[in-house]
Amino acid sequence: MNAPVQIIERDGKPEWAILPYEVYVQLAEKAEMLQDIRDYDSVKTAIEQGKEELIPGEVTFTLLDGENPIKVWREYRGLTQQQLAAIAEISTPYLSQIETSKRTGTTEVLLAIAKALSVTLDDIVIPPE
Repeated sequence: MNAPVQIIERDGKPEWAILPYEVYVQLAEKAEMLQDIRDYDSVKTAIEQGKEELIPGEVTFTLLDGENPIKVWREYRGLTQQQLAAIAEISTPYLSQIETSKRTGTTEVLLAIAKALSVTLDDIVIPPE
């Protein structure tokens, strides 16, 4: 990138660098790429340290298809209804009713389920239509 650059000084110190627009565009693209690389490295490190989790596409697609998120996350975590209910300290029939949308569950119950599944409340609450 040997392009002519004009330096404008103020009080004997460089203040401005004027460069061709094409060079500016190249620098902007490289800066964006560098930020992408840094973001990738940051996420990769978080995954390696167990601070982030990779979710398989099939889980995402199942959620997007409208399946009950509690059931989707429970199955992804490899838990039965009985196991999740025990961890969340609720009855299995109550969990079943929540999974089939026959009951909504209290905030406290949903928080217990989210904690048991290692997800956030937002991950398991179905937004109203």
